[in-house]
Amino acid sequence: MTPFDAFAPQARSSIARPGLVDGFGRAVRYLRVSVTDRCDLRCVYCMAPEMTFLPKAQVLSLEELDRVATAFVDMGVTKLRLTGGEPLVRKGIMDLIGRLSRHLESGALSELTLTTNGTQLAGAAADLARLGIRRINVSLDTLDADRFRRLTRGGELARVMAGINAAQVAGLAVKINAVALKGDNEDELPDLIVWAHGRGMDVTLIETMPLGDTGEDRTSQFVSLEVVRRRLESFWSLSDIPLTTGGPARYLTIAETGGRLGLITPMTHNFCDGCNRVRVTCTGTLHTCLGREDASDLRAVLRSGGDDPALKAAIRAAIDAKPKGHDFHIARGAAPALRRHMSTTGG
Repeated sequence: MTPFDAFAPQARSSIARPGLVDGFGRAVRYLRVSVTDRCDLRCVYCMAPEMTFLPKAQVLSLEELDRVATAFVDMGVTKLRLTGGEPLVRKGIMDLIGRLSRHLESGALSELTLTTNGTQLAGAAADLARLGIRRINVSLDTLDADRFRRLTRGGELARVMAGINAAQVAGLAVKINAVALKGDNEDELPDLIVWAHGRGMDVTLIETMPLGDTGEDRTSQFVSLEVVRRRLESFWSLSDIPLTTGGPARYLTIAETGGRLGLITPMTHNFCDGCNRVRVTCTGTLHTCLGREDASDLRAVLRSGGDDPALKAAIRAAIDAKPKGHDFHIARGAAPALRRHMSTTGG
């Protein structure tokens, strides 16, 4: 018997899935689940130089993660993304992915995917493809090895490149996520886009967000993607397209590179009206808004002996209370808008 066998009855595709609709009429179809707060990098916009990670007892077990994800799938979620920290450092992650892939086979999930920093990808890519993952996001902010080492506080770019190569060989579609950082990589963004598009990979640029104390001045890091877009338009032909992948990005095409570019702009262009996603942290805390301190403790339900109806009732209550939107702001000398780090929330 595997650790998951006790939860097999929950996998039945015949369970009615009435859907999750919040108080503003938005259907929640997209769940991001953090499987760990741990990471093997210390990116300057994500973590403090010295992080204190959670005790193992506070982190959901693989069985608990499966049970929470399955409850959401039963209730109408069709896209599931695994995040961290770095999800591929979680012991047993392939067992969890293998178990969750049953929802792909049943047709309940349209996509199971993950976001990774790429450092562990070389050894994991073939297994990810075998288990039903077809598309991944790789976080990569620079192609310069020295700059990469500085931005990640010690990371090796060559490991990430090897991981990307392995993912493409395995047949995985790769999208590059890059956080735009003033004075750090904004000058390199065109080169990063050209490189990615030349390898058949989409790129999404992201504005830095004020989550957690990273030891860095957020005002010195922030660059508006509206400004970046205007710079790109000075030498490229950009065209907006109606593509959606279930997330907050707005997409456009670049005629000269032949590729797609996504823009995620939580600071300059609020995307809350169409928000269809929620996050569950590795401790079982459900956040229905990235930019709010809202929290529903699903771990307490699981560990107090709550059955599936109790778990789903807690989820539905949280969705009913999902706020209309966030109100991020960055001001010099101000404390972060939220105390929790992105690595804890789930990237």
